[in-house]
Amino acid sequence: MRIIEQDSWLAPYASVIEERYKKIKSKESELTRQQKNLKAFSTGHLYFGLHRTKKEWICREWMPNATAVHLIGDFNRWKTDETYAFRKMSDGEWELRVPHEKIHHLDQYKLKVAWANGNGDRIPAYAMRTVQDKSTHIFNAQVWAPEKPYSWKYDSPGLSGVQPFIYEAHIGMGTEEYKVGSYLEFKEKVLPRVIEGGYNTLQLMAVQEHPYYGSFGYHVSNMFAASSRFGTPDELKELIDEAHKNGIAVIMDIVHSHAVKNELEGLGMYAGDPGQFFHTGNRREHTAWDSLCFDYGKNEVIHFLLSNIHFWLEEYRFDGFRFDGVTSMLYFDHGLGRDFASYKMYYDGGQDVDAIVYLALANLLIQQVKPGALSIAEDMSGYPGIAAEVDAGGIGFTHRLAMGVPDYWIKTIKERSDEQWNMAELFHELTSKRADEQVVSYAESHDQALVGDKTIIFRLIDKEMYWHMAKDSHNMIVDRGIALHKMIRLLTMATAGGGYLNFMGNEFGHPEWIDFPREGNGWSYKYARRQWSLADSRELKYQFLGDFDRAAIALVRSSGILNHHCQQVKIDDHDNILAFRRDDLVFVFNFHPVNSYTGYGLAVDQGKYSCLLSTDESRFGGFNLVDLSVVHRTMVEKSFGLKQRLDLYIPARSAQVLKKVPVPKLR
Repeated sequence: MRIIEQDSWLAPYASVIEERYKKIKSKESELTRQQKNLKAFSTGHLYFGLHRTKKEWICREWMPNATAVHLIGDFNRWKTDETYAFRKMSDGEWELRVPHEKIHHLDQYKLKVAWANGNGDRIPAYAMRTVQDKSTHIFNAQVWAPEKPYSWKYDSPGLSGVQPFIYEAHIGMGTEEYKVGSYLEFKEKVLPRVIEGGYNTLQLMAVQEHPYYGSFGYHVSNMFAASSRFGTPDELKELIDEAHKNGIAVIMDIVHSHAVKNELEGLGMYAGDPGQFFHTGNRREHTAWDSLCFDYGKNEVIHFLLSNIHFWLEEYRFDGFRFDGVTSMLYFDHGLGRDFASYKMYYDGGQDVDAIVYLALANLLIQQVKPGALSIAEDMSGYPGIAAEVDAGGIGFTHRLAMGVPDYWIKTIKERSDEQWNMAELFHELTSKRADEQVVSYAESHDQALVGDKTIIFRLIDKEMYWHMAKDSHNMIVDRGIALHKMIRLLTMATAGGGYLNFMGNEFGHPEWIDFPREGNGWSYKYARRQWSLADSRELKYQFLGDFDRAAIALVRSSGILNHHCQQVKIDDHDNILAFRRDDLVFVFNFHPVNSYTGYGLAVDQGKYSCLLSTDESRFGGFNLVDLSVVHRTMVEKSFGLKQRLDLYIPARSAQVLKKVPVPKLR
């Protein structure tokens, strides 16, 4: 187990890790006994659900608790009709076959299911499209079988070996209007911003259908249905195709950690059985999330969820996933109340081995279906091996979200005066990661922007944003906020351990918070949108932040430095100076609120250095105190050993990026 070799603290738990690996491989072998591999096993979406063949319509569902099943819909006036009665097959499967002329494109339908002690209407578990009636608000499945299926035009750009720069986005919030945005509006108005911003990966939230818009897409009801509130399946494919055309990979938030409790829209009491997909007893409900917990110990549930992964990768050509709520899956107590201050927390017997096995199988499947696809774990516990290969003793995710980084930034901004920022601690927090893991770093995501919390820019500037964001307005609080916003994001990006993420609009300091329409705010869309006009206005300072984000991403991406280690150059808590080298770039940060330094000496390799980027440039809202035209030459400094001294002028609250100037070769 290579993860043990790379982390000696895991040695006492070697037997647990090895046993876990054996269970993963044993389950893989069990599931694929009749199949070639997990890819061949995970094809439930091709068998179950409603499908049109050359001869007829075939609908199949797994409902072992049902005693009778009928298809009802527009085609039979929503009444039970024996023409649409399913026949019971083996292993709890039910099947219906009807001629082509009986069912049509856009027909709405449901299942009328009877069981021993009752009956009810249910949306098929494998429904690939659901729509909500505007008057009754009831969801129904809908036939999506256009005469001309969507024709893909562009191949996926692929991410194998590429460091992802991720633009996290929500389709509905993508509009500036007081409404729910659409796939096509996003393609036309937001995707160009992603492209221009230099991001190479688009992460879409809330794609799987969810009854309540305000759940941010995390209370999923229909696992295989792309949310119809944003448009049609073909319109989502068109958006993804356009992203691929422009070299942008597209990943989605996938929610396999829990599901909505709704019985009519979801799987809560599918065919009258509370335990068909979920745990029973005290493990059934996730009390903190008001949702239901999947039973990963059942092969049928594993088949359902793995088929869901396979479906999104092939049907919509997504390039990977960000797995939501992984911490909740790993532990019986969902990680609640654990501080994870000791390795014992990871191996105290409170781990859900079935869930861990499922996650490992999911990651193996992803690479079988789409080699090089991203698989990012949202795990705040720091579970060892979460982003290490399965055969190395890990769980197989390609990346882990560095969830401690935004928490650290918030804590620092809230609890410490500017002079008290600890440079050594800061550098450690931003660069600390396991040797066998790639992590996606971020200063803030959608989590930090939700109502009840604050974005970084709002913490720094607060109410002054309402009065002093015009370029001709001068305010010290705003100046401080803009300066630190640029420095925080550049430092987070430059120290990232494998990838970088930004939530839609935060790159230009979008004001205020996110609050979806709900009863408590009068069902208002005021805070469930993005005010792009603020970033576009040449009269406002938001433009400075947006321009800097583009420049920083262009520099970091083109340099390829995320493939190289961070090497400390200077850490001085008294001066509030932090400097480090990554490949051939030197990053210098002066977080001191008032002290600027002239002739500040840094120990670097001999040569000449030019400044490629400064947060203090006037085009980014700075004061142009750094002369970018100056080429700096190192000098001999005996106390620096093999290094030489590079003297710099470093203004207060500023950062600069320098690169060694190549020496011309003599002919």
